[in-house]
Amino acid sequence: RAGFRAAEPGLAVPQGLLRAARKSGQLNLSGRGLSEVPQHVWRINLDTPEEAHQNLSFGAADRWWEQTDLTKLLLASNKLQCLSEDIRLLPALTVLDVHDNQLTSLPSALGQLENLQKLDVSHNKLKSIPEELLQLSCLKSLLLQHNELSHLPDGFGQLVTLEELDLSNNCLTDIPTSFALLINLVRLNLACNQLKNLPADISAMKSLRQLDCTKNYLETVPPKLATMASLEQLYLRKNKLRSLPEFPSCKLLKELHAGENQIEILNAENLKHLNSLSVLELRDNKIKSVPDEITVLQKLERLDLANNDISRLPYTLGNLPQLKFLSLEGNPLRTIRRDLLQKGTQELLKYLRSKIQDDVTSPSGEPPVTAMTLPSESRVNMHAITSLKLLEYSGKQAAMIPDEMFDAVGSNPVATVNFSKNQLNEIPPRIVELKDSVCDVNLGFNKISSLSSEFCMLHKLAHLDIRNNFLTSLPEEMEALTRLQVINLSFNRFKVFPSVLYRIVALETILLSNNQVGSIDPLQLKKMERLGTLDLQNNDLLQVPPELGNCETLRTLLLEGNPFRTPRAAVLAKGTAAVLEYLRSRIPT
Repeated sequence: RAGFRAAEPGLAVPQGLLRAARKSGQLNLSGRGLSEVPQHVWRINLDTPEEAHQNLSFGAADRWWEQTDLTKLLLASNKLQCLSEDIRLLPALTVLDVHDNQLTSLPSALGQLENLQKLDVSHNKLKSIPEELLQLSCLKSLLLQHNELSHLPDGFGQLVTLEELDLSNNCLTDIPTSFALLINLVRLNLACNQLKNLPADISAMKSLRQLDCTKNYLETVPPKLATMASLEQLYLRKNKLRSLPEFPSCKLLKELHAGENQIEILNAENLKHLNSLSVLELRDNKIKSVPDEITVLQKLERLDLANNDISRLPYTLGNLPQLKFLSLEGNPLRTIRRDLLQKGTQELLKYLRSKIQDDVTSPSGEPPVTAMTLPSESRVNMHAITSLKLLEYSGKQAAMIPDEMFDAVGSNPVATVNFSKNQLNEIPPRIVELKDSVCDVNLGFNKISSLSSEFCMLHKLAHLDIRNNFLTSLPEEMEALTRLQVINLSFNRFKVFPSVLYRIVALETILLSNNQVGSIDPLQLKKMERLGTLDLQNNDLLQVPPELGNCETLRTLLLEGNPFRTPRAAVLAKGTAAVLEYLRSRIPT
């Protein structure tokens, strides 16, 4: 690592770098451990360079007086706590990058850099922005994400040349109404703030193509937002929305992400104008039904309705010509068997199409109501136990399962147990009594922090859903679950991939999204010959091992939302086969 040693604070920057910068107009001082910027960097275009004093016979290459003004200065990933007002001595700068430092404020002299087009001050500790910044009349890209901003200057809209603005991961509670003046803005990221509403004037941003408001406190979206004719991608995930706006003018909207809200109703009005929509993501809401009019979305490619309260689907969904991905798990669907949901989108669509004919004869398409669908009068639904082999006690917010539930089972063989959406801190110990018959257990949406070794005696278990709990590990005894095919561990607290899973050879589906998993072992995964689906979205994978490409049984590999650099999003978007092929091409020979 010679030559890469961190510079002492204020240590002179190597002359060779300065000499090259005078010729190229670009100076990269990133990652040098600088706690301050040496004075001669600010004065690079003013002072007579060192070599002028030493070298009196100038070759053509050394004519320092023919130097280029500095236009690009990169100071990222240092230890800078402030920037000097002397920055005004670099008036030709078009790019200034100081991301990943410890800046708590910015110098007002920034406002004098009238040629500045890109300013990246993300990943610092900024609490405010100087008013002078609003004088930057050429600024096109302003990156302020991951700071501590709680408010923005009222006159923010003066930055009319802005095309990209990232304010995500700050502490903003409102947006200045002057944002309406940012008519050239193409991308606006407001994710992970504390916004309770958006100003209706935002709809005046006529060029806006991408708006990200993920993870705020929005309860409504201004109806005028729906008039934004250029909008192509709208992210509203993880808010408190109870309904979707209508979108009369959003003819170009391609992606609408509104998962993890409290939306109860999906109307025909919400959908009928969205002729270009290819992605509709509404998972983890409270939607009860899907309108027949969903078939107007002729360009729809991905429809995610997982974890809602949908009991029936319009069979005409099977006729959407472009639909490649349909997710319905975690809904109380009465007309679709669970094993069919596991078979993937194409089988599901084929089934729905086959039902359209039957639908003509019984227009409502409602199945007969069974005891399973009615809330049972008593706490114990004996019909469900005897006829449906189902033991259900879900959505009661209970801290424990009453003994009378287990007492009622008697000698009846129970195949399915559903204790989801309660406040359970542990696996109910008496579940072991069902070990000779139970093959499907749902303990999702509880507060379980560990699986007991007794639980691993359920030797017929084929499906285990324990998503949205507090698990950090799995017991080694799980190896005994030799029939386990599907396990859902999403939204838990795993920091490492549970190694015992590698030894359960029957596993076909592992869902481990939204944890903090940092690495996977591709050689162990390759031994899992039945593994077809592996979901690792939204984890902490810093790299994807190329050898994962050798896991050729994988039909679905989901990796979005991790911090790795490669494969890039464009490769991921091409689907599993393309990702595996890309990874194989990277294996060192």
